[in-house]
Amino acid sequence: MWPFSRRPFVPVLRFHGPIGMATPLRPGLTLGAYSNAIEKAFLVSKLPAVAVIVNSPGGSPVQSNLLFKRIRQLAVEKKKRVYVFCEDVAASGGYFLAIAGDEIYADPSSIIGSIGVVSRSFGFVDLLEKIGVERRVYTAGINKNQLDPFLPEDADDVARLKAIQRDVHDIFIGLVKERRLGKLKAPDTELFSGAFWSAARAVEFGLVDGITDIRSKMQDIFGEKIRLKVIEPEKPGLLARLRRTPGAIGIQTPALAFADDLVSAVETRTLWSRFGL
Repeated sequence: MWPFSRRPFVPVLRFHGPIGMATPLRPGLTLGAYSNAIEKAFLVSKLPAVAVIVNSPGGSPVQSNLLFKRIRQLAVEKKKRVYVFCEDVAASGGYFLAIAGDEIYADPSSIIGSIGVVSRSFGFVDLLEKIGVERRVYTAGINKNQLDPFLPEDADDVARLKAIQRDVHDIFIGLVKERRLGKLKAPDTELFSGAFWSAARAVEFGLVDGITDIRSKMQDIFGEKIRLKVIEPEKPGLLARLRRTPGAIGIQTPALAFADDLVSAVETRTLWSRFGL
């Protein structure tokens, strides 16, 4: 009999929340924040497995890709099989993280998919004139002010943005096809339209491998006595969290940090609400 503290365990990485959206008081899902935890997860257990829990409505495609690549690099290097378990949502960048798994599972009520790219903005063309404010912008470079929400929408600016979105979408599509090779069972026009589905439909389409939970699956593979151990990312101290974001100078005051956090909370709420959560 193994003593409880020495029994074999499966390391668990948990990715919860929007990807790449960070403020001084609310660390986001980024490679910088999770790098140490990811590396530790592939080192701390002798078992040939790492489990990953994903509960994310998406966010930054760059950070999604960086996290995905680091997990896959270590999986190959350390010869570990990665099992991903989707919770409420694994959509857009959340599904990008999920395909880092050699096997992907979901809860019956999970929402899966949204394999697409989106940019959101507002138009305030007449607002300043109505409130009596004169705006002054000076640029070097004819496209430096493109997609300015206080200027009329320009067709050329929109075309440039859509071209960038197509490039990012193609990268996403290519990785899904590579990671789910031989498993996808729906036409590209359906899978990569940006739509999202229930777990049952995601299984039917080949986006996930089955419906189960992390404990049940790990017990099926390693036996009922297997332990799960969550590997937490390191949390920076308060002073470090109050520093300005990259590119700024000096220390951010608590009031400004709170303002950033409030804006982030609104953006986060908007991402989750798209999936009815």
